[in-house]
Amino acid sequence: QAQLVESGGGLVQAGGSLTLSCAASDRSFSNIAMGWFRQAPGKEREFVGAISWSAQSIVYADSVKGRFTISRDNAKNTVFLRMDSLKPEDTAVYYCAADTNNRGSYTVSVQIQRYEYWGQGTQVTVSS
Repeated sequence: QAQLVESGGGLVQAGGSLTLSCAASDRSFSNIAMGWFRQAPGKEREFVGAISWSAQSIVYADSVKGRFTISRDNAKNTVFLRMDSLKPEDTAVYYCAADTNNRGSYTVSVQIQRYEYWGQGTQVTVSS
């Protein structure tokens, strides 16, 4: 079964930057829309951003717009989440996910239930 593996999390001071990676084990993910989500302690998992297979469509949550950047390298089956100007409220476990019903499309979904495959998550902690 195809897997998604996140990496790059860690501890960073407020105002700092981190780049998360999400590597897919299956080349078929190269034409699938991918999303990033996060879950803080005691809170529901929330949408962070998503990217279409061709990167033609990229959508961000308002809370991260202008600070976070999603990109992908389909040749390496990898999606990235660059996080700048980090705030303590960005502290969460970050997950990447694949919307396998969205293959070859130029649209992306912000709905968590659309995403079927999930990584194990990577912890991001932002200290004040």
